[in-house]
Amino acid sequence: MSETSIFDPVFYPYQFIFRIGTIHNDFRAVDASGTTKAFVKQKLFKFKEHVQVFTDESQTELLYNIRANKWLDFNTTYSFDKPDGSSIGRVARKGWRSLWKAQYELYDERDQQDLIIQEKNAWTKVGDAVLSEIPILGIFTGYLFNPSYTVKRPDGTLVATFKKEASFFGRKFNLYQETMFEKGEEQRIQLGLMMMALLERRRG
Repeated sequence: MSETSIFDPVFYPYQFIFRIGTIHNDFRAVDASGTTKAFVKQKLFKFKEHVQVFTDESQTELLYNIRANKWLDFNTTYSFDKPDGSSIGRVARKGWRSLWKAQYELYDERDQQDLIIQEKNAWTKVGDAVLSEIPILGIFTGYLFNPSYTVKRPDGTLVATFKKEASFFGRKFNLYQETMFEKGEEQRIQLGLMMMALLERRRG
């Protein structure tokens, strides 16, 4: 395992594939070769959200914990911790602003903001919400409305793109690398987008 990546090596695009037919909000993270790099499991019935990242679906080796600092709050921060409790950063949702256009900020282990995740087109989720209420047509929302997100440095450099893929059943998200990662960025991006995928999936 390298210092700058959760899973070494990772071949992009990197895909998050949610499981179908389960009460758990779980998904696999696989690289472009089809190799499973992580299994992400959200613990149910917790007052504060707790997500665990394992090496695979056997759940025998825990890589990271992602924990909320508050209970169901629009300004919740989610910390990234190793099994020994050491922190490698956090992701913070930008409060009420994210109700219209999702925006998250990533912070490093020194609590310095170094990346911004932002939804490209807020109207995508509006179309999804409207169409989902129409009988029969609602089943097409997963194919027609697919949000896309950018991951940028504060200076505007595009580092990665995250996109929900068209699908009638289930949910798949692709992560594309746009430039060379700086130290620690890849790790925080992967963990931040894992948490964001769980949060944004609730919106459709």
